[in-house]
Amino acid sequence: MSDAAPKQKIGQKHPTPTPGNGDRVFYETLYNQRPESEMAQEWCVSYGVLSEEDAAKIYKKILKRKAAAKSVGGGSSSPVKSEKKKSSSKKKAKKVMDDVEFDAGMGAGGDEGIGIGAL
Repeated sequence: MSDAAPKQKIGQKHPTPTPGNGDRVFYETLYNQRPESEMAQEWCVSYGVLSEEDAAKIYKKILKRKAAAKSVGGGSSSPVKSEKKKSSSKKKAKKVMDDVEFDAGMGAGGDEGIGIGAL
């Protein structure tokens, strides 16, 4: 039997949308008008709308860009963030008022509608 799933292109992560799909139209148009657009490049590669050759070239650029961002300090963990998480977990829980004891005055009577005076 044949494979039910179509062959994916290099860098493709999602199924290719139909040509009339709004996202596809937007990103393909953006890529055609501004081929250097990182956002358009990543979307077009991820969804497999480029030719095999273009997808391979752009995918290499994307990998280089992501590697450069990681080496510059684009990592997600830092000592400052972990210290903040530790201190925030020590906070005391706030007391919650019972709904029965507290009335925020949000009740509306039958004659308190908005714009009823205009009738």
